Amino acid sequence: MTAVLETAIHEIEDQAAEPAVGSAARWHRVCAVADLEPAWGEAALIAGRQVALFRTVSGEVFAVAQEDPATGANVMARGITGSRGDRPTVASPLHKEVYDLATGQCLGSPELRLATFVTRIAGGYIEVEL
Repeated sequence: MTAVLETAIHEIEDQAAEPAVGSAARWHRVCAVADLEPAWGEAALIAGRQVALFRTVSGEVFAVAQEDPATGANVMARGITGSRGDRPTVASPLHKEVYDLATGQCLGSPELRLATFVTRIAGGYIEVEL
Protein backbone atom coordinates (compact mmCIF):
# COMPACT_ATOMS: atom_id res chain seq x y z
CA MET A 1 0.00 0.00 0.00
CA THR A 2 1.30 3.45 -0.90
CA ALA A 3 0.73 6.20 1.63
CA VAL A 4 0.47 9.86 0.78
CA LEU A 5 2.55 11.32 3.57
CA GLU A 6 1.99 15.01 3.04
CA THR A 7 -0.93 16.44 5.03
CA ALA A 8 -3.12 19.51 4.64
CA ILE A 9 -1.24 21.10 7.56
CA HIS A 10 2.04 20.82 5.65
CA GLU A 11 0.41 22.35 2.58
CA ILE A 12 -0.75 25.31 4.66
CA GLU A 13 2.76 25.73 6.11
CA ASP A 14 4.23 25.61 2.60
CA GLN A 15 1.78 28.23 1.29
CA ALA A 16 2.68 30.56 4.13
CA ALA A 17 6.35 30.29 3.14
CA GLU A 18 5.69 30.68 -0.61
CA PRO A 19 8.76 32.15 -2.31
CA ALA A 20 8.65 35.00 -4.78
CA VAL A 21 8.04 34.15 -8.43
CA GLY A 22 11.22 32.96 -10.14
CA SER A 23 13.04 32.16 -6.90
CA ALA A 24 15.03 29.00 -6.26
CA ALA A 25 13.76 25.69 -4.90
CA ARG A 26 12.51 25.50 -1.33
CA TRP A 27 12.22 22.96 1.46
CA HIS A 28 9.01 21.00 2.09
CA ARG A 29 8.36 19.10 5.32
CA VAL A 30 6.99 15.71 4.30
CA CYS A 31 6.78 13.34 7.26
CA ALA A 32 8.45 12.21 10.46
CA VAL A 33 11.53 10.04 9.98
CA ALA A 34 9.78 7.35 12.04
CA ASP A 35 6.99 7.24 9.42
CA LEU A 36 9.36 5.64 6.90
CA GLU A 37 10.12 1.98 7.42
CA PRO A 38 13.80 1.18 6.71
CA ALA A 39 14.49 -0.50 3.33
CA TRP A 40 11.01 0.31 2.11
CA GLY A 41 9.69 3.08 -0.14
CA GLU A 42 6.73 5.41 0.26
CA ALA A 43 5.15 7.82 -2.19
CA ALA A 44 4.46 11.44 -1.29
CA LEU A 45 2.80 14.26 -3.15
CA ILE A 46 5.00 17.32 -2.63
CA ALA A 47 4.00 20.64 -4.19
CA GLY A 48 2.06 18.75 -6.85
CA ARG A 49 4.93 16.39 -7.70
CA GLN A 50 4.99 12.64 -7.00
CA VAL A 51 8.13 11.71 -5.09
CA ALA A 52 9.36 8.34 -3.79
CA LEU A 53 11.04 8.43 -0.37
CA PHE A 54 13.41 5.79 0.95
CA ARG A 55 15.12 5.33 4.32
CA THR A 56 18.04 2.91 4.34
CA VAL A 57 18.83 0.54 7.18
CA SER A 58 21.75 2.84 8.07
CA GLY A 59 19.31 5.79 8.41
CA GLU A 60 20.03 7.73 5.21
CA VAL A 61 17.00 9.28 3.51
CA PHE A 62 16.64 9.64 -0.25
CA ALA A 63 14.00 11.26 -2.45
CA VAL A 64 13.62 10.43 -6.14
CA ALA A 65 10.96 10.93 -8.78
CA GLN A 66 8.08 8.48 -8.46
CA GLU A 67 8.06 8.19 -12.27
CA ASP A 68 9.97 5.22 -13.73
CA PRO A 69 12.29 6.69 -16.42
CA ALA A 70 11.88 3.63 -18.68
CA THR A 71 8.07 3.45 -18.69
CA GLY A 72 6.69 6.72 -17.30
CA ALA A 73 4.63 4.80 -14.72
CA ASN A 74 4.52 6.24 -11.18
CA VAL A 75 5.84 3.16 -9.38
CA MET A 76 9.33 3.80 -7.98
CA ALA A 77 8.21 3.78 -4.33
CA ARG A 78 7.38 0.08 -4.86
CA GLY A 79 10.90 -0.61 -6.11
CA ILE A 80 13.26 -3.08 -4.52
CA THR A 81 15.94 -1.42 -2.39
CA GLY A 82 19.47 -2.75 -2.20
CA SER A 83 23.04 -1.68 -2.85
CA ARG A 84 25.90 -2.02 -5.27
CA GLY A 85 29.00 -1.89 -3.13
CA ASP A 86 28.43 1.06 -0.78
CA ARG A 87 25.92 2.75 -3.14
CA PRO A 88 22.26 2.47 -2.06
CA THR A 89 20.01 1.52 -4.96
CA VAL A 90 16.42 0.96 -6.00
CA ALA A 91 15.33 -1.43 -8.75
CA SER A 92 12.26 -0.50 -10.77
CA PRO A 93 9.38 -2.85 -9.96
CA LEU A 94 8.50 -3.07 -13.67
CA HIS A 95 11.65 -3.93 -15.63
CA LYS A 96 14.18 -4.17 -12.77
CA GLU A 97 16.50 -1.38 -13.96
CA VAL A 98 18.72 -0.51 -10.98
CA TYR A 99 19.22 3.16 -10.06
CA ASP A 100 21.70 4.76 -7.66
CA LEU A 101 19.51 6.52 -5.04
CA ALA A 102 22.01 9.34 -4.55
CA THR A 103 22.68 10.23 -8.19
CA GLY A 104 19.76 8.73 -10.14
CA GLN A 105 22.19 7.01 -12.51
CA CYS A 106 20.85 3.79 -14.05
CA LEU A 107 23.52 1.17 -13.50
CA GLY A 108 22.46 -1.00 -16.46
CA SER A 109 21.27 1.54 -19.06
CA PRO A 110 23.29 4.79 -19.00
CA GLU A 111 20.68 6.60 -21.13
CA LEU A 112 18.15 6.33 -18.27
CA ARG A 113 18.28 8.67 -15.27
CA LEU A 114 16.00 8.93 -12.27
CA ALA A 115 15.45 12.47 -10.97
CA THR A 116 16.78 12.92 -7.42
CA PHE A 117 16.02 15.55 -4.80
CA VAL A 118 18.04 16.82 -1.85
CA THR A 119 16.76 15.72 1.56
CA ARG A 120 17.51 16.71 5.12
CA ILE A 121 16.24 15.79 8.57
CA ALA A 122 15.14 18.71 10.71
CA GLY A 123 13.63 18.19 14.16
CA GLY A 124 12.87 14.54 13.43
CA TYR A 125 11.09 15.34 10.13
CA ILE A 126 12.15 14.63 6.58
CA GLU A 127 12.32 17.70 4.36
CA VAL A 128 12.74 17.61 0.58
CA GLU A 129 14.01 20.48 -1.56
CA LEU A 130 11.98 21.06 -4.72
